[in-house]
Amino acid sequence: MTCALLSFGHGYSGQALGRLLLPRDWRVIGTTRSEDKAVSLMQSGVEPRIWPGADMIPALDAATHLLISAAPGEDGDPVLAQLETEIAKRAGQFAWVGYLSTTGVYGDHNGDWVDENTPLTPATKRGIARKEAEAAWAAIPDLPLHIFRLAGIYGPGRGPFSKVRNGTARRIIKPGQVFSRTHVADIARVLDASIKHPNPGAAYNVCDDDPAPPEDVIAYAAELLGMPVPIAEDFATAEMSPMARSFYAESKKVRNDRIKDELGVELLYPDYKSGLKALFAAEMAGE
Repeated sequence: MTCALLSFGHGYSGQALGRLLLPRDWRVIGTTRSEDKAVSLMQSGVEPRIWPGADMIPALDAATHLLISAAPGEDGDPVLAQLETEIAKRAGQFAWVGYLSTTGVYGDHNGDWVDENTPLTPATKRGIARKEAEAAWAAIPDLPLHIFRLAGIYGPGRGPFSKVRNGTARRIIKPGQVFSRTHVADIARVLDASIKHPNPGAAYNVCDDDPAPPEDVIAYAAELLGMPVPIAEDFATAEMSPMARSFYAESKKVRNDRIKDELGVELLYPDYKSGLKALFAAEMAGE
């Protein structure tokens, strides 16, 4: 039987998974809101659907696996808002369902460690919305749900190099502030490993081994480029948008033991230095 992934919000992470599945003769159906992105998806071998808009019932009928990357909005999870009844009716049809959440559901821990058993105490609107979306998906009976709490995502086209080059990179210093992050290639490997070894009801933190202050990442990117390290700015007095400042409202280090112990994942990029080195090398090679 041909495996078919229906990916809602088939963006950066979903496409990385698709690049692993398509060579194995999977059928990948991905939703997007953009006609231009639909053309790009089709060229990569994905069957695009403009959604909301398209009739998703045939795609749901064909799917053996679901991936949900679409972010919740003011009305909650957009997929459930339109398709919850249809998905619930087909719960037993799916071999695996993956929901891409965020480590923001853990809230602020003053730089301490969290794992998948840490209570969910989000403080931001984004984190609260993700916690509610996780619960809404988990409430569907018999759905083989797997939750993936992603740290800050980087990878090709999403590294710090362009900001360093154009002079917009900032080293905001907030003592004790640390973030976890993850390379998109490792997200895809985790999802692929979970598909191969499903464990419905499980939640996984997806991040590297090296939570680090954000200013260190910018400084290392500048060093790789051979450019001056941007000056340090005190968080307390730095001019920042409310959105930018909100990212500093939470500080925590995220454990990733479960993806290794349960799924057997060996990270390609276990720290930001190895990830940035690889991105820089690929850029220099014109890849």
